[in-house]
This record gives sequence, C-alpha cells and structure tokens, in this order.
Amino acid sequence: MEPILLHEDRLFPVDKYTRDVARALYQSVRDMPIISPHGHTDPRWFANDENFTNATELFITPDHYVFRMLYSQGVGLDSLGIARVDGKPVEQDPRKAWQLFADHYYLFAATPSRLWLDTVFHDVFGMQEMLCSKNAMAYYDHITAELATSKFKPRALMDKFNIELIATTEGALDPLSHHKKLQGSGWEKRVITTFRPDDVVDASRDDFVENIEKLGALTGEDTSSWKGYLNALRKRREVFRAHGATATDHGHPTAATADLSPGECEALFERVLARQASKADEELFRAQMLTEMAGMSVEDGMVMQIHPGSHRSHNQPLHKQFGNDKGHDIPVAVNFVDGLKPLLNKYGNEQSLTIILFTLDETTYSRELAPLAGHYPCLRLGPAWWFHDSPEGMLRFRHQVTETAGFFNTVGFNDDTRAFLSIPARHDVARRIDCRFLAQLVAEHRLSENEAFDLASQLTYRLAKQAYKLEA
Repeated sequence: MEPILLHEDRLFPVDKYTRDVARALYQSVRDMPIISPHGHTDPRWFANDENFTNATELFITPDHYVFRMLYSQGVGLDSLGIARVDGKPVEQDPRKAWQLFADHYYLFAATPSRLWLDTVFHDVFGMQEMLCSKNAMAYYDHITAELATSKFKPRALMDKFNIELIATTEGALDPLSHHKKLQGSGWEKRVITTFRPDDVVDASRDDFVENIEKLGALTGEDTSSWKGYLNALRKRREVFRAHGATATDHGHPTAATADLSPGECEALFERVLARQASKADEELFRAQMLTEMAGMSVEDGMVMQIHPGSHRSHNQPLHKQFGNDKGHDIPVAVNFVDGLKPLLNKYGNEQSLTIILFTLDETTYSRELAPLAGHYPCLRLGPAWWFHDSPEGMLRFRHQVTETAGFFNTVGFNDDTRAFLSIPARHDVARRIDCRFLAQLVAEHRLSENEAFDLASQLTYRLAKQAYKLEA
C-alpha cells in the first residue's frame, strides 16, 4: 500500500532559492489562528457539541466534492447512503458506503479533494497509508472510534484546529435556534451567523410567495406591501446582527443589479407576489434586491458578499431525486461591469460600504473584477471560490488580480465549506500558495523580504478580520 504523500515542501516552487523563501514565509504564518468568515458548517454541531457518528456521515454524506466525482464515474448517490427526497430506499450501512468510497479513492488523484482528505487523514487521525480498498475497514473503524472520544467533539476540534472564529450561513427565515443556544456560553463570539436572504428575494423559487408570508408572520410586518416587505428584511437583519452576523451573502445566478423608482418597485413586487412575473421580471426583482440590500448595508454596516455565476442543479432528474445541493451546479459566464453598474452608480463611492465579489468565471479576474475593485472604494475581491479553490486556481487569482487591484483590495482566504474537518487543510493550502506567490515576487526583486513577511500575515489573518469587520 502507498504511503500518504504530504511532503513538507508541497506546493512550493521547484527552484531552491524561491522554495527556501516560500518555506520561510510559510513558517511565519503556518500556526496563525484560522479566521473562517464564510462557510456552511452546521451550527448545531457547535451548539450541541455532540460527537460525530461515523466516518461516512462525516466525510462522504455532506461533501459534494466527494460524491460529485464518484457520480461522474457511475457511483450512484443512493449507494453512498445519501437520502432521497422522493423517499425511495438508499444504502443504510455506512461501512458499505465507505468501502465504495475507498474502492474509488484513486479517482481523486491530483485534485484539491485528495489533498484535503489526505491531510485530514494524516494530521487529524494519524493515518500513514493512503486510503484504498484493502485498508478501507481499518480506516473506517479507526476514524469512527476516534470520533466517539471527547477530543473529537466539535468545540474541542475548534480549539485543536486553532479556529478563532467561524461563520455559518442561514436563510432569512431561519429561527437561529442553535445560535440562540450559544448565547451566554462564550462561544457566541466564536461561532456567528451570516444573513442569506435568497429564500425571500428569489422570486423564481417555488416557495417564494409562501416564504414572503412567513417573513411577515415572523416580523409582524405587512409583507404584501413593498414598504412592509423591506421593513421585514431590516428586522431580520437586526436579529441576525444580534446573533453575531457581520455579513450578508447573496447567491444570485448573475451579477445584475437595478435601480428602479419606488413606483416601479411596487408594481414589480405586486407581479411577483401574484405569480404573474415573467423570467425577466424575476431577474429584475433579484437585481433590484441586490441594490436594496446594499442600501441596507450602508444603514447597518453589514458586509455584503455576492456569489454569482452558478447554474444551480444542472442535472434536473438528480435534483428531483435528491434535492438541493445534489443536482451538480456548473459555472457560467458573468458580466460584472454592466451588471453592477446600477448599484455602483448609487452606492459605489460609499466609504462605509463593503461588498465582497466572488466569481466562478475566471475570465473576469483581470478584465473586470480587478479594475472594478481597484477603483470603487466599496469593492473587495473574495478569494478563488468553489471550483477554483485549488492550488492552480489560487495562483491564477493572484496572478490576474494583483497588478491592478493589489493585495489590500482582496480579503484573504475563506473556505466556504460544509466539511468541518477539512478547514485546516484548506487554509494550509491557501497559506502555502500565497507564500509561493510572494516568494516569486521576492525572487524577481519585485518585493522585499520584509514586505513579503508582512503581506503573508495580512493574507493569512488580518485582511479577513478587517474586511468582515471582526476586529472588535
């Protein structure tokens, strides 16, 4: 069996001088605390602090990176024990699902998932041999036994991983019961929420009208009127801020924004509530709501994150069988220059506003995003995201945006993950790649070593705290 390959100089440059510089930079930041300001871990883990159950439910079931690759090679989601929304039976034995995963582990060669998983297996669980068919059950039994101990409870792992702060993400209608449970424990300062209002601003959703009614009942506002609807959103933002939120998040198909007159807004709102809106109306409503959310961020100071450019649930039959986050999303092209112009015309020069832009369309890095962030005071660039959260993706990001936007119009790294145990591995990859990029600049005499050491610290820790207003 093959040993796990985790060379101490992994991801560093090949030439000795630059590699030595990268290694020195990395050593200066490798043990800095982790700031995880945007992600999708389950808040119940931290509120209840209960042990995880088994290796399959921790590593396979919640991780779309894992089952996406397996599905591409003919492994059905039901055979991995992933529940179906249509109620049909799926594999109930987690050991069988784990064996199937191990049988196909070779598929992940040279992928970010392989690097993250190997790091977790080695550094967290002490495994020395690479996962394969022969050692699958030894892996499963060892990991599952470790998960049953107190040192593997979520809060203990937060300390072990040196995670200073983690932000979860909840919809506008979420009762925040798990965050409420954290209040007064001291953990409410380390586990905070993020306001994601897609459930009440995306008029294309089947449950949109029902959700607007729920929003009214939750806030005591008349959400059948445009004014009452906006007041209800302001009230929900206030509740989220009371539970630690410093940021909002918006997962729209495009970066389109709009600046309609009050009368036009009221008429559009009436159409979407009456289910008389066209597809163009639904897009226009989402566009207007991004501008409304920016205005509310000017009022209350919340940082705004925009994650556009994903064709959600591209595999519709699979989505119908397994539900959200199982339909395999695909990146699409995004027009930021034209899309954001109405919002930026209105709020782009606001010094108090911070909007963090993400993209799955890498062609926009140097052509659109870097010039926009390199000019508008409110704009910052989020790190390489999702499909590009990889060594090469991170390098492409730095190479294409730094010359125009610099370092200080970026926000460090965030892991954007549901896979809790992979967080240290993901941040380690980002730290290594940033140090590699800085070392190259030093080797080319474009940056002094003193500047590089300071920038390594900024990219690892300080920029994220500043951008997400976590300095308190």
